[in-house]
Amino acid sequence: MALGWIYLTVAILLEVAGTISLKYSAGLTRLWPTLATVVLYTGSFAALALAIESIELSTAYAIWAAVGTALVAVFAIVIFGAPLTWGKAVSLALVIAGVAGLHLSEAAATALGK
Repeated sequence: MALGWIYLTVAILLEVAGTISLKYSAGLTRLWPTLATVVLYTGSFAALALAIESIELSTAYAIWAAVGTALVAVFAIVIFGAPLTWGKAVSLALVIAGVAGLHLSEAAATALGK
């Protein structure tokens, strides 16, 4: 089970790096950032495929998408100077709360043998 979470973490990090590379690709017109995007997204999907071998599909995908989205938003603020509004901050907090809830609900279901 722990290995699945490691794969999921790798999948998230690769997806975030791929999304940042996508920004640098200038609409897929710059060769190296475009190639990096393809390689990073491919690696992300491969790691996600390995993660769902031991983590419930709906939980793994929701965490992958939510944490990736939150991290990309944070990087957009830090790297690209996107504004941090109250609405964005509250939304990011809700994403984090949702991910925590999914993780806790899976842990509870596992503990109950379901």
